[in-house]
Order: sequence, then C-alpha cells, then structure tokens
Amino acid sequence: MLELARSGADIAGVVSFHGGLDAAPGFAAEAGKVKAKVLVLHGADDPFAPAEQVAAFEKEFTAAKADWQLVLYGGAVHAFTQKEAGNDNSKGAAYNKSADRRSWAAALAFFSELFK
Repeated sequence: MLELARSGADIAGVVSFHGGLDAAPGFAAEAGKVKAKVLVLHGADDPFAPAEQVAAFEKEFTAAKADWQLVLYGGAVHAFTQKEAGNDNSKGAAYNKSADRRSWAAALAFFSELFK
C-alpha cells in the first residue's frame, strides 16, 4: 500500500497493517507527489520493520510533506492481526489481540474521516 502512496496515485488514502516500511531504491516519496493520506499500524517490536526502518519512513514522508500517521503497538510483532501466526513473539510474527482490535478501530476511524 505504501508503494501506491509513494507513486502519487490519485487515491484518498492507504492503510498499512504490519507492513514493510522501506522504499525500494529510487522509489521514495517525493515532496508534493503523495496525494493519499497514509495510516501505518505497526508493531513496535516488529523485527521485519525495525526502529531504523520506522525512523526512515517518518523522515521520508515528512520530507515529502505527506499527510501521514503512524501508530505503534507496544508488545506487538509482525502479523499482529493474524490469529494463524500463533502467540510466540520470539518467532518475529505473532497474533496480538489488543493490537488487532485497536488497529481495526484506528483503520475504521481513518476511513470514516476519508469518506464522510
């Protein structure tokens, strides 16, 4: 989804649940190009998109002057909305009931704002 926002697609918004945050080489968001509002819902302990990647995302989308939000869920790793991921955070991907519930509520609020 973030790639779609980075591309300058004429869409209202994108939501990323526990997704990769880094841009492919040569495809970073550019100032004035991002038209979509962006909501990133992310596990604070996600080893597949660690703090450095989160910081790079923030820097990239701020520099692009994009309308973005980032919500970090403490104690959550990758795949926190997927019950099939199990409950062992040490594997790097695991379900987190509260992060799942909270992230869906955040997404619904975001969509409500976009599509009043």
